[in-house]
Amino acid sequence: MKEDLDESLHLFVVLSRASEWVMAHAHRDIRRHGLNPTEYGVLELLYHKGPQPLQQIGSKILMTSGNITYVVDKLEDKGLVRRRPSEEDRRVSFAEITEEGREFLDEAFPSHREAIAHAVSALSPEEKQQAISLLRKLGLAAKENFKCAPIPGAKQP
Repeated sequence: MKEDLDESLHLFVVLSRASEWVMAHAHRDIRRHGLNPTEYGVLELLYHKGPQPLQQIGSKILMTSGNITYVVDKLEDKGLVRRRPSEEDRRVSFAEITEEGREFLDEAFPSHREAIAHAVSALSPEEKQQAISLLRKLGLAAKENFKCAPIPGAKQP
């Protein structure tokens, strides 16, 4: 039991450090293009998924909704995104990528893909597939455990 707890903690530390360094590669490439990672995430979401309600963008890119307005404002100022009111519900506004934003990502995305590939190049294609499968399994189980189980060792009310 103690050995399993130690291995779980070791996995957490190794996974966190690996994630931190892979993200460092991605963030450095994003900053090279004059955006911050959140701006890039919003722009990439709109590029690949089309117009999105402002209220839903945060959950799709793992960001608090309070920052979305600020990020969309900055992208709008750069001419990469525009707001469009909903035709069905005037309380809802959509963010959509502009042609300039699409051209920006058409140019930036290939080097971003290469930066990510470089960051994970220590793994063979087969190892990448194994990692994807194992991390997906881990993430889905952690999500499910978070939703329906009490925290182990915590005092219950």
